[in-house]
Amino acid sequence: PACVVVTWAFEAERFAPKLKVAVISATEARRGTSLADEIAGAHVVVTSYTLLRLEEEQYLSQSWRGLVLDEAQFVKNHRSRTHQAAARIGAPFTLAVTGTPLENSLADLWAIFTLAAPGLFPRMETFTERYRGPIEADGDSAVLGRLRSRIRPFLLRRTKRQVVAELPPKTEQVVRVELTDAHRSVYEQHLTRERVRVLGMLDDLASNKVAILSALTRLRQLALDPRLIEEAAPPTASAKIDTLIEHLVELVDEGHRALVFSSFTGFLGLVRDALEDAGVGHVYLDGRTRDRRGRIAEFRRGDDPVFLISLKAGGVGLTLTEADYVFVLDPWWNPAAENQAIDRAHRIGQNRAVNVYRLVAADTIEEKVVALQQRKRELFETVVKSGEYRGGAITVDDIRALLE
Repeated sequence: PACVVVTWAFEAERFAPKLKVAVISATEARRGTSLADEIAGAHVVVTSYTLLRLEEEQYLSQSWRGLVLDEAQFVKNHRSRTHQAAARIGAPFTLAVTGTPLENSLADLWAIFTLAAPGLFPRMETFTERYRGPIEADGDSAVLGRLRSRIRPFLLRRTKRQVVAELPPKTEQVVRVELTDAHRSVYEQHLTRERVRVLGMLDDLASNKVAILSALTRLRQLALDPRLIEEAAPPTASAKIDTLIEHLVELVDEGHRALVFSSFTGFLGLVRDALEDAGVGHVYLDGRTRDRRGRIAEFRRGDDPVFLISLKAGGVGLTLTEADYVFVLDPWWNPAAENQAIDRAHRIGQNRAVNVYRLVAADTIEEKVVALQQRKRELFETVVKSGEYRGGAITVDDIRALLE
């Protein structure tokens, strides 16, 4: 991601100032020079996965001594052009760096290992037959043990506590927020309609996957604010926004600073309006923000105590230890994405305890998503750490449970 490119350049200048670092942040058409001219004499070249995909042939024409894939979960789809371009680089070694080596299924792990340790699991079909099928379908603990033994020599896992023992504590709390009566009425009406529609599509999950996901996303938005899916909807008091503003006003008065994350930029816009009404200074960042570095620097200067960030735009590649409070406004399907967002504040350089609040709309799909997240956590822990596998991919039963 582009944000990670900026971070690598900043950290290289900070920790290895003698290295000549070439940062490639635009295509040849925009920068006006060839890749070869841009990287001439450089010790390290930092670029994004998008640029690697768009200018693959230029990268392949160069001779590389090593390849480091940061946030390697971005190449977990072995069918993607980005994954295939990385595989063709041909460097003597490839190092995959990620806090989430598998997010949805063991196929993620296989894809990353084909880059970092080519030949360990040569064919997807064989991997599925020997490992993925028995583990995911049957929960075979013996096969799971064999897989862990196989990957252990190639896997170095380090938690923050192991690396930085003096890192201050992080406290996490789920805050249940009750919907207002008017909001509850609108939510229940849509829930009834979407439940009937989605349950009718479950007999053919593969064909209806996009439609089902869209329906579930609408319910997630409705749990936040009806205006996210109905522009003409009358303004209703948002209990979640009211709860957030109440917390932020108190924290700001005490001299604290906060990061606020949401999956939905529309909801962040409503929060921004509420902050302006409350007179709370803030900075805003989403995927459409062009001057990312400027926004980050603006928050770091300390004039504005709140940073509103979309989960996808700011979940990785940022170090924002100026904040000691983090608010997650809506649960995401994958807990790893949330954890990475939270860790923008809880990382090396933080010298204060970090407090995390997850705001969850009571008796809505959000509570069901939180339960589903737990299964995703188990997927990671059982394969990378220990335990018995209980499955990771979303199932028909999962979808039914989300709509109960």
